[in-house]
Amino acid sequence: MTQGFCGRHKCLISIAAAIIVIAAIVGIVLGVVLTRSSNDEEKHERGFSIDYEHDTFLMDGKPFRYVAGSFHYFRALPQTWRQKLKTLKAGGLNAVDLYIQWSLHNPEDGIYNWDGIADVERVVEIATEEGLFVILRPGPYICAEIDNGGLPYWLATKYPNIKVRTNDTNYLFEVERWYSKLMPKFEKHLYGNGGNIIMVQVENEYGAFGACDEEYKEFLRDETLKYTQDKAILFTTDRPIDDELKCGQVKDVFVTTDFGLYNFSMVMYNFNKLREVQPKGPLVNTEFYTGWLTHWQEANARRGGEDLAKTLEYMLVLGANVDFYMYFGGTNFGFWAGANDWGIGKYMADITSYDYDAPMDEAGNPTEKYMIFRDVIKKYIDVVDESEIPEKIKTMAPGSLTMTPVNSLLSAEGRNILGSRSIESNTLLTFEQLKQFSGFVLYETELPKLTRDPANLLITDLRDRALVYVDEEYVGLLSRENVINTLPINADYGSKLSILVENQGRINFQIADDYKGIRGTVAVQTFDASSNNLYEFNNWTITGFPFDKSVDLESLARTSNGYQIDSSGLALNGPIIFHATLTINDNEEIFDTYWDTSDWNKGFLFVNGFNLGRYWSVGPQITMYIPKDILQHGKNAIFLVELQQAPTNLKMHFVKGPIFINDEKV
Repeated sequence: MTQGFCGRHKCLISIAAAIIVIAAIVGIVLGVVLTRSSNDEEKHERGFSIDYEHDTFLMDGKPFRYVAGSFHYFRALPQTWRQKLKTLKAGGLNAVDLYIQWSLHNPEDGIYNWDGIADVERVVEIATEEGLFVILRPGPYICAEIDNGGLPYWLATKYPNIKVRTNDTNYLFEVERWYSKLMPKFEKHLYGNGGNIIMVQVENEYGAFGACDEEYKEFLRDETLKYTQDKAILFTTDRPIDDELKCGQVKDVFVTTDFGLYNFSMVMYNFNKLREVQPKGPLVNTEFYTGWLTHWQEANARRGGEDLAKTLEYMLVLGANVDFYMYFGGTNFGFWAGANDWGIGKYMADITSYDYDAPMDEAGNPTEKYMIFRDVIKKYIDVVDESEIPEKIKTMAPGSLTMTPVNSLLSAEGRNILGSRSIESNTLLTFEQLKQFSGFVLYETELPKLTRDPANLLITDLRDRALVYVDEEYVGLLSRENVINTLPINADYGSKLSILVENQGRINFQIADDYKGIRGTVAVQTFDASSNNLYEFNNWTITGFPFDKSVDLESLARTSNGYQIDSSGLALNGPIIFHATLTINDNEEIFDTYWDTSDWNKGFLFVNGFNLGRYWSVGPQITMYIPKDILQHGKNAIFLVELQQAPTNLKMHFVKGPIFINDEKV
C-alpha cells in the first residue's frame, strides 16, 4: 500500500534505504569492473571459487556470473538432448542445471541403469561440448514433481519404518551406497579437474522439510565432498520463507535461495533474507520460477512473460546469478508423474505434461517467453548470435485410427499375461510390500450375505483410486483425490468383491510415507434404527499389474478372439486394452504429433512399447505428446489401457499441437 505522506524519520529511513540499494548496485558493478581489469593481465590456475569480499564468483581468478536454466534430461528422449541444449544456450544462457533422479537410475535394490534416458553422464558431456557450464543437483531428494521426489520406492519395501532425509542409519547407508555409484561418474567433469561442472548441490530445499537435522546435513556435505573435493562449489537452496534458509543451511556450504514473480521491493526482501544467513558472497536465485506445476482436475497454471522479465531484470541489475526453473520441462513419461498434498489433506496428482509454461515448451520449441527473457539477458551477458535460435519443430497429424478392443485386464488372459502371481493374505498389502512401483493392485475377497439393501462399502486410507466390481461387473468408483471413500452396494449384486487400486503418483514435496494401495480397512457397513454394524474383510487374493518394462501387450493382443465391449463403450468388466497399428510409409517424413484424448476417459498410452504416460478427460491437459523419435517407418504398435469408458466410434484422433483447457494466471 502506498502512503500519501510520511513522518520525517520514516522518510529519512526510506531515503537512506534507497541510497544503500543504489550504492550496492554501483558497488557490485564497480567491484566487478575493477576486479576484472586488475586481473586481465594475470594468469590463474583453473578453478571456480567465491570472492566474498566482492560478492562474486571467480572463474580462473576472474569475476563470473551465470544465467542458467533447469533441464530435466529424464523428461526428454536422449535423441533430443543436444538440440534442446543448443536451444537453451541460444536463449542467452551460459549454464544448465541438472537434477539427478535417483529412482530412475536405481529402480530396484542393487540394480542400476545408466543407458538411454538414464545416461546422465552423456548429458553432461553434451552440455560441455555445447559450451555450457553445469550445475549438478544430485539430491538425493529432488522434488521436481517426480514420483516420490526422486527417491526410490523400494526404500520403503526394504525398510518399512525408514525416515528419509534424516540421520536414520538405514537412509544414510543407502545414500552412501548410491553416491558411490553416481558421483565417480562426474569427477572428471568437475571444473577443477578440467570439466564444466562448477557447482554441486547438497540436498534440496531442506528447510521446507522442516527436520533441520544437523547430523544428516553434515553427513551429506561430507559424502559429497568425498567426490568433489575443492574442484566445484557446494551449495544449498532454500526458500526465503520463515526460517527455511537457516534450517537448510549447512556449515561451510554456500547458500542460495529461490523465488518467482515479484516486484523490486520483494526481490530485495528475498535477497535480504538470504543475507541474514550469509552476509557476503554472490547473490543467487537457484529456482526463478518461469511457470508453475499443474494437477489434474484444476486450471492450467500460466505466468506472464513480461512480468517475469521485469523480475529477471531486477535481479540482474543487482548483480545476481539467476537459474530458471524450468527452462525446459518436458514430459512425465510412464508413471513418473508425482503428486502433492499441501498439508491440508488434499491429494492432487500431477499431469503428464511438464510444459510448466517454460521458455521452451514440452517439445523443445522456443516460446514468446523465451524471446522476452533473451532480450533482457543480452543486456547483461554476451549471448550467441540470433541466427542460432532454432526454428519451430515440425509436427504432423496422421489422421485417425480405429482402436480394436483386445481384452479386459480382469479376464483370464489379462490376469495371466499382465498380472503378477496372486498372493493369498489375511491382510491388505501395499504396492511397496508387493515390491511393485506402479500400475494397479487387485484385491479380491468374498462378500457376506447382506441383510440390508443397500449396504455401504467403506475403504479407509485408499491410495489412490479404486474401481470396484462385484462378480466382475463394475459397481462404482472411490477416490482419495476427491475424498470419496464409501459406495452403496445392493444385496443382489453378487458374491465376489474385486477392488482394482490405481497408483496415481507418490507425493513429491515434503514427502512422507505415501505407500500405495489400501492402507486402512475394507468393510461393509449397515445401519438400522438401533445399531451400526461393520463387517471387516480379512481374507484376500492380491494380484499386481505393474505395467512396467516387462509388460507384454503384444502377447495379449495375440489372444484376442473378437473381444466385445458394451455398446456405450463403458469398461463394465474391467479396464480394456485397445490396439491399433499406425502405418507410416517410407516416403513420408516423420514428425512429432499429439493425440487428442478428449473422447476417451482415463488411462495410459503405449507406442512401440514405450509408455508415454497417463491421460484423463477431466483436463486441463487433453493432448498427449508423441515424439517423432519413438515412431518409425512401417508399422507402429499403439496400445491404450482405458479404465472407464471409450468413445462409441473407438476413434483415436491425432492433431498437430498441444491443447490445454482452463488456463489460469498464477
